[in-house]
Amino acid sequence: MITRRGLMQSAGALSLAAGLGMPAFGQARPFTFVSWGGALSALEKEAFMDPYAKKFGIEIVNTSPTNNAKLKAMVEAKAVEWDLVDVGGRTIFQGRDQDFIEPIDYNIVTNAKNLDKGWVTSHGVFTATGATIIAWNDKAYPGGKGPQSWKDFWDVKNFPGARGLYKLFYYNYEAALLAAGLKREEIYPATDEKVKQAIAKCQEIKPHVKVWWTAGAQPPQLLSSGELAVSSAWSGRILDALKEKAPIGYTYKDGIAWGNAYVVPKGTPHKETAMKVLNYAIGEEAQDRLLAIGTYGPVLASSAAKATPEQAAKLVMHPSNAKDMLIINDEQAGLYMTKHEEAWSKFQLG
Repeated sequence: MITRRGLMQSAGALSLAAGLGMPAFGQARPFTFVSWGGALSALEKEAFMDPYAKKFGIEIVNTSPTNNAKLKAMVEAKAVEWDLVDVGGRTIFQGRDQDFIEPIDYNIVTNAKNLDKGWVTSHGVFTATGATIIAWNDKAYPGGKGPQSWKDFWDVKNFPGARGLYKLFYYNYEAALLAAGLKREEIYPATDEKVKQAIAKCQEIKPHVKVWWTAGAQPPQLLSSGELAVSSAWSGRILDALKEKAPIGYTYKDGIAWGNAYVVPKGTPHKETAMKVLNYAIGEEAQDRLLAIGTYGPVLASSAAKATPEQAAKLVMHPSNAKDMLIINDEQAGLYMTKHEEAWSKFQLG
């Protein structure tokens, strides 16, 4: 029986779906994978999605960018348009706690047993590695003599020029505390005291930050043009720009290493396929392809071990690079991002 209340609820869901540009009630559609765009989306399409589609004879639509607010709204409206989503690792824990992503079915995602346990969680699996690193314009610091640490990044006397930093507190909390002299093992847990210290440290550099970037494409563009002398940046974006001979230098020293996490939206009509695609992405066949592409590296150790010396130099988690990096704690990042969002917003506006 159709009731007035039922009609109103249906109308509300349809309205929200329309507002989000989504088809209502999961109309028949192809499997859809969503990522951040740029070098990362290109890599995932080449290494994971296209080979899977060809091997198993299905259509996969690749789209971008990831938008966590939209993901959550789709689930709440019961109008899920995405089936597998590459998110920041902190979203695994937020999605778990707020119940908008599915638990991973490890009866299907069996390749997870071959990964280091740090790449596997109850509601998401990491499929590739990257880092937030320090990159610079070659003319600003010729001869490869750019900042080699976050302490150097904050040193505007010896390393003058306009800075770029990510707009969110994510990465900046870690970078600021490293610049303040904390050791890597002291960064977490993210206490109220450490958050205050990080924001105070960011206040020091704020007059020199010309751009608070929001998209991964911005740092390489702004560094190449000379608008910025130095910026935080995603490693894959920098490596991709260097393929085009961009006038950019970079260092992995003091980098903030992270993984690209795949989650499955709650209520997707393609849940089983999503688990199968995820399982394929962390298998050796797919992970091996990341080496030749050369932007983001494998999470599978057996694939990383096949890297040539030239490839290894670009791999964030290769021992020669990982020893100089902080591996981000996404669960802690999710906590400080949520708890201290207002304080960070006030800092940005002040």
